[in-house]
Amino acid sequence: MSHTIVNPEGLHDPVPFGYSHTASVPSGAELVFVAGQYGSGLDGMVISPDFAGQVKQAFSNLGVALAAHGLDLGNVVQLRTYVVDPDFEKLGVIGQAVQGSGAAPPTQTVIGVAGLAMPDILFEVEAVAARPLADQT
Repeated sequence: MSHTIVNPEGLHDPVPFGYSHTASVPSGAELVFVAGQYGSGLDGMVISPDFAGQVKQAFSNLGVALAAHGLDLGNVVQLRTYVVDPDFEKLGVIGQAVQGSGAAPPTQTVIGVAGLAMPDILFEVEAVAARPLADQT
């Protein structure tokens, strides 16, 4: 296992919202940091003006970045998501995208922002993933 997720009693259940409260990584595990991924195609341009479409593409891009290291969303320990003009509907879209990985959701902080690198970007996700000790070569 690359990390351990714990949702302590005494705190609300965050899993339906697509995140967990805490994660720990064993000593010596390799950490992989993934820069912010947004809803871009191979040309770097945003693929859709739709928020849900951008979230789906951003998580797909995150999967490609993780796969380059032999990892997947199940190895992610922490997400930081940046949302232009956040609201409950957008938070639900993000929660569904995270839950779609099938793994226990990682820790996550959602940060509301006025804008991102380009005016048509509505969502960005960055990640920290952990490679299990046995997988290191």
